[in-house]
Amino acid sequence: MQSNLDADPPRPSAFPAGGRRIVFYMIYDPRGDVDDYIPHKLQALRSRVDHLFVVVNGELSDEGRARLAPLADTLLVRENVGFDVWAYKSALEEFGPERLAEFDELILMNYTWFGPVRPFEDLFDRMDAEEIDFWGMTDHGEIVPNPFTKEGILHRHIQSHWIAVRRSMFQSEDWKRYWAEMPMIETYTDSILRHESVFTHHFEERGFTSAVAFAERDYPTQHPALLNADLLMDDGCPALKRRAFFHYPPYLDQHAVIGRWTLDRAESYGYPVRMIYQNLVRNSQPREFYTDAAMHEILPDADVAFDAENPPTLAAVVHIYYEEMTDELLDRLVMLPVPMDLYITTTSEAKAAAIRAVIDRRADEAFTHIDIRILPSNRGRDLSAFFIACRDVLEPGRYDLVVKIHSKQTVQNSFNSGRYFKLQQLENVIHSPGYAANALALFQREPGLGMVFPPMIHIGFPTMGRGWYANRAPAAELAKELGIRVPFDDISPLAPYGCMWIARPEALRLMAQREWKYTEYAAPNKHFDGSLAHVQERLVGYAAAELGYHVRTISTAEHAAISHTALEFKLDQMGATMPGYAIDQIQFLHRAGWLGHGGVVALTRVYLKLNHPGVARLLRPLDRPARFLHHQLWRLRHPESWKRNNPEEVDGDISEGELRPAE
Repeated sequence: MQSNLDADPPRPSAFPAGGRRIVFYMIYDPRGDVDDYIPHKLQALRSRVDHLFVVVNGELSDEGRARLAPLADTLLVRENVGFDVWAYKSALEEFGPERLAEFDELILMNYTWFGPVRPFEDLFDRMDAEEIDFWGMTDHGEIVPNPFTKEGILHRHIQSHWIAVRRSMFQSEDWKRYWAEMPMIETYTDSILRHESVFTHHFEERGFTSAVAFAERDYPTQHPALLNADLLMDDGCPALKRRAFFHYPPYLDQHAVIGRWTLDRAESYGYPVRMIYQNLVRNSQPREFYTDAAMHEILPDADVAFDAENPPTLAAVVHIYYEEMTDELLDRLVMLPVPMDLYITTTSEAKAAAIRAVIDRRADEAFTHIDIRILPSNRGRDLSAFFIACRDVLEPGRYDLVVKIHSKQTVQNSFNSGRYFKLQQLENVIHSPGYAANALALFQREPGLGMVFPPMIHIGFPTMGRGWYANRAPAAELAKELGIRVPFDDISPLAPYGCMWIARPEALRLMAQREWKYTEYAAPNKHFDGSLAHVQERLVGYAAAELGYHVRTISTAEHAAISHTALEFKLDQMGATMPGYAIDQIQFLHRAGWLGHGGVVALTRVYLKLNHPGVARLLRPLDRPARFLHHQLWRLRHPESWKRNNPEEVDGDISEGELRPAE
């Protein structure tokens, strides 16, 4: 009797009634975890899939294994090499051609999409009727020249997150040869050039027929999965690509892709978007996701959202060094819509007495419990007070939310910049009773929201473009110690600059559970960037993200107007001498590299990098000493300007290797 493998492979046909379907589903998670969106997706697939073969690249945690066990018929954990391409190749070898011949359709599928945003049933019913050899969910249009090689053609291709192959193709010699000759995939670009962008063209040239459920020819761009996700959902597409929410923001800006609207659309179709936040905050640069999803909330001064029937338990932690600000700070707190326990930290008995006198005079009913704590040291200022002196307040389960504010004066800067910074912080955390109610309502609405804080300060301070200052290296060391693996932002961290916020204590757990010591913090007169308090300030949002909590920034309408008009003018001025979209200008400046204070050293380096990159690489060993000498000379000639604009040394140089791809 002739076996299935010996028989002539069948020709293209519809998926047969009663046919059998197998899925090879590839997962990669740097922690070995399985986030909620994956079981949600696989469970929804089970009604149309007879065998689910899950391939995990890298490690798989015990919890992750337990989550996959009820869903996967076969589970293969392999070394994280070869990206999804070699995961499929390994699955084919593990499963074997004899067993595969028992199925009518094989779907190669990976973890890089959320779904089902729309039902799978409509998709399968439609595509099952197609008489084809293979089909995909979406495709990418042809590009000339190939943007990866700068020559030739990037052929139209079915995108690799979902490629369904019928028996007529996976039993062919062409199929066997394709996988047998597949080279090792070393990079993301390799995956595109050696598999994704060639698979469709390769098999179509050999006579196999294909179809696409949501073909790019029916949409206004060549890449609808990224640029027209809303239209795909409206047409019934079950898959929403993850990349739409962490792709390089200037590229999405160029194409007017509004991720916030995409999230709203997915939610309107019933998809639990909390799973999108949970996955992406842990695995993408926070500021990119924050930007792509427009996670800044401008809150009104009239209460429009707070659920007074289910109020959160609340603690207010207030560090008061300048006791004359006590009334001002308490005036803010009493605007909150629920009573709270008040914890005040200060640095001396005399200040504590002055603060107590103000509290007694006011007799505010909002404070159900008042605890004034005198610190043994002012090292670390408000952050040591928060993480050491009030560590017990942050114990899990004690309070639903904690509000952190402090007596901010920023005396080291000019009067105007210090005053603005204080108001930018306090007013954007608690501005009015209605505003405060709406801020707490955000946490009621979103169980995965970990923190809210004001947006990055950029008026009166040269923060933008250098938000890490000297803190990145020590932050990386501390992140490793605390088990924070969230990718760091390239330029400036998404962080509560100014250290005022509202947060869930659970979101602060990684920071709060470590037993900090006052001696680890810098002395008050050496409270510079690179010291522990500044590092904690930049790391706290990453700590929340590591636990799956997302953060948002909040502001009043007035502060949003102040900030937006200032940003608009600054960007307008900075773009005046360069053509193109913002992405073109940014990438030009990144190629040019660190400009410093100008002068012959910087201008020579920039000229060589832009026009003679080979010479620039040869001369690179001379760059740092020349730059250092020029910097020191400039500092001696302009001491006041240096002190004002360079609170910390900045030694930055963005090389070509750090440029983000446009696509």
